[in-house]
Amino acid sequence: MHPSRNRLLAKLLVAAALIAPAPMLQASDRNITDKEISDESNTSDWLAYGRTHSEQRFSPLSDINTDNVGKLKPEWFVDLPDKSDMVGTPLVVDGIMYYIGAMNIVRAFDARTGKELWEYDPEVAEKIETGYQRKVFWKHNRGLSTYGDKLFLATWDGRLIGINRKTGKEVWSARTFEQSEPLNITGHPKAFDGKVFVGNGGTELGPTRGYVTAYDAETGKQLWRFYIVPGNPADGFEDEAQEMAAKTWNGKWWEHGGGGNAWHGWTYDKEFKQLIFGTGNGSPWNRKVRSPGGGDNLFLSSVVALDADTGKYKWHVQTAPGETWDYTSCMDIILADLKIDGKDVKAALHAPKNGFFYVIDRSNGKVISAEKFADVNWSTKFDLKTQRHIVSENAWYNDGEENIYPSAFGAHTWHAMSYNPKLGLVFIPTNHLGNTFKDEGAKTDTSFRAEKHKLGIALSGWLLTKDPHETRGSLQAWDPVKNKRVWQVNQKNPWGAGTLTTAGNLVFQGLPDGKLKAYDARNGKILWEYDAGLGISAPPITYKLDGKQMVSLLIGPGGALASNFGGSGELGFENFGWQYGLHQRRIITFSLDGKVVVPAQPKPQIVQPIFDKKFEIDKEKAASGGTTYAVNLCVACHGANAIAGVKAPDLRASKALLKGNEKLFEQVVRGGALLSNGMPKFPELTDEELEGLRHYIRQQAHEGSSTGAGH
Repeated sequence: MHPSRNRLLAKLLVAAALIAPAPMLQASDRNITDKEISDESNTSDWLAYGRTHSEQRFSPLSDINTDNVGKLKPEWFVDLPDKSDMVGTPLVVDGIMYYIGAMNIVRAFDARTGKELWEYDPEVAEKIETGYQRKVFWKHNRGLSTYGDKLFLATWDGRLIGINRKTGKEVWSARTFEQSEPLNITGHPKAFDGKVFVGNGGTELGPTRGYVTAYDAETGKQLWRFYIVPGNPADGFEDEAQEMAAKTWNGKWWEHGGGGNAWHGWTYDKEFKQLIFGTGNGSPWNRKVRSPGGGDNLFLSSVVALDADTGKYKWHVQTAPGETWDYTSCMDIILADLKIDGKDVKAALHAPKNGFFYVIDRSNGKVISAEKFADVNWSTKFDLKTQRHIVSENAWYNDGEENIYPSAFGAHTWHAMSYNPKLGLVFIPTNHLGNTFKDEGAKTDTSFRAEKHKLGIALSGWLLTKDPHETRGSLQAWDPVKNKRVWQVNQKNPWGAGTLTTAGNLVFQGLPDGKLKAYDARNGKILWEYDAGLGISAPPITYKLDGKQMVSLLIGPGGALASNFGGSGELGFENFGWQYGLHQRRIITFSLDGKVVVPAQPKPQIVQPIFDKKFEIDKEKAASGGTTYAVNLCVACHGANAIAGVKAPDLRASKALLKGNEKLFEQVVRGGALLSNGMPKFPELTDEELEGLRHYIRQQAHEGSSTGAGH
């Protein structure tokens, strides 16, 4: 061919390449290793729940900083089909964002544009249907994990699943508990060293015995399991740790299960080859019922370290001896290198529900400091010499009723805290609430036994209150070396979302009122604010692609307080006006030169209960229905007193409860007509119980409509 023709052909090919449509971004089949997950300098990915194995949620990015954060605007957004509970942390791998939403459906997006690439549906509703498993509370999950070429997710119904990260196709699935068990999973799996670690929840759902398990990341084969509380001594103990723990229990605790369920808060410490995790509260809550005669009840409400290869016990710190206040330790555990009293310390930082901030030497489990970061009256202090809390005399509510703080929702709960090693500060979303615990009557007798899938905490009541603090919520910066608060920003409401901190001296946090804020990490000054038009519970992430730093998060509230499980009224979530099915769940990503306009959300609306003139309420049936509503945990999603927060419809405004719609109500409650939405079915409810439910909810609706206030 003539040389000039060659040159002409080459030019035509180049031109064609320039005008041809760019190929759609494809997820990579890159093999993620521990070295990559531990790389603190990586700014293009977000590879783990807390970004890296340290779980610090700190990014070395500083393109967005205190000087220019006020210029942040939306870069892209995606409207999501999820109807509730956006509480998770997305992952970013090679320019692809992955998140897990309601009913544990996983989706992949182009992290530059938000274009959806694939979806994986684990068909949770179908599994619950075929397994006759009733689960309530939680159709959400807090995140995914990645290792090798896979993503790992845990489902509401108890499966741990490995899917191909590039295609979204299932590779393996392992059942972590039998479908008949009153358990669930809401925490992200933790992938490390070729393994995947997961726990479970369900302490309030019946006689449960908590445990954690590690599986092979390639095959899903179970590798080891560690039980959090000892079983029946007559059956023998699984290991020496269980035998040691049994000495701290009394009575026939194994008939109650004991609890301890670890549903969140685990960290891989590569340096000491250990898995550090937090454990849950007692089952039932009241110690005098599950362990008459007292006892510390190991390993409830503890930080536990296990050998990562074998699952063998190494050390523990118990954060609430004799736990009887729902003070779980299932909160973040952050790894940090500190210098304390002139000595280098490999530390684990932990701020659980109980209101104390712990600095633990993770080489041996010794507590170096434990100071109150919120109002606390259950414990006078943590004694460093004995390595044990000194519990206040009134904390056990021996007189039948006592106001204890923090509340069962915790001074700090699962909303992620973060640590900025550049500033040496931890940023803690803090709740300032208390509980009035009531211990009287048959429900708290030592003969009490909880039933599977029914609420049984061995209390006659627990009323949510505001603690003596001047505010209901706050964001605070804590110095773990000096053991003191550096600054605090008071917030009108509790339940502030998880935090992200950066080298740009910033802290990002969303709030239940729908505001996303950027604070100066040095002093707490608010530098930027964005109104998302819907409450926020998820923590933000940040990453850098094509030279541009971006900040992303899921929009939509979730969790127990958001459901009004703790009650309505002054502290109720219904006051925000975030109605189920009304407001759009989203992912929003921000950058300094974002130009996208995000459509406005509907304005907040307080639910107006329907007054049905045709429905004549029978007070006896309503009283019976109130009990059915409580013990079957309708309260967990539809709210105390049938006043919903945001997780589920407000039944006082539901047409299914009106006169003449009895068949429709039965199809939903007993028949599972809305199972795909996460509404379990209750086929065992009798006609009398079903009728009682109708009268109770109608009674609540009529009382609410008569006030004209919706609560």
